[in-house]
Amino acid sequence: MDVAANLRVIQQRVAEAAERSARRAEDVTILGAAKKVPPDRVNCAIEAGLRAVGENYVQEAQDKLPLLRGPVSLHFIGHLQVNKARHAVQLFDVVQSVDSVRLAQELDKRAAAVGKTLEVLIEVNLGGEETKSGVPPAELRALAAQVAPLANLNVRGLMCMPPFSADPEQSRPFFRRLRALAEEVGAAGIPRVSMDQLSMGMTHDYPLAVEEGATLVRVGTGLFGPRP
Repeated sequence: MDVAANLRVIQQRVAEAAERSARRAEDVTILGAAKKVPPDRVNCAIEAGLRAVGENYVQEAQDKLPLLRGPVSLHFIGHLQVNKARHAVQLFDVVQSVDSVRLAQELDKRAAAVGKTLEVLIEVNLGGEETKSGVPPAELRALAAQVAPLANLNVRGLMCMPPFSADPEQSRPFFRRLRALAEEVGAAGIPRVSMDQLSMGMTHDYPLAVEEGATLVRVGTGLFGPRP
């Protein structure tokens, strides 16, 4: 599996999608979704120029992240249990999956204890799927307003995972909806809330996500190959 070659393909597809939507490719960060990916394979991607890595599980990250080499931003992208917040704060630069006041308050408390400011995204459940995390769209603005005063968290934007479809075009309305929600929250003028980051799009649909405004795309198997 030539991870470096895969990264070049992804970079090219991101650049093409950005051009189609009159955007700059450098405004889109490719995040390697490294769930169950061995550290040596992740390191190959970092050596090839990957600058952001995402993990879904705190326990796996505790074992893997100390083995990674090179400058890389570390993101938590899975469902985070409140009782794992302390470890998440210690391990990650960004938590993309904040979906409750309780979780945000715990992250803030743990970040304050170690003198750290943690960047967070609010995860939105656009498809209303019970099996997925995320705040319902109708509750998003209220959650953002409640998280905003937490001094050790910086709210930077939104994250979503649309319902899976074999047809990538089925994701497009969800990407458009997330961008619209970000614009609505931004227009509300909530102090200390920024909406400049949109994390959306995975291996099968990330070019469409870029066309619709993604600033972070989470690519797993398209970069690292099939998971073990």
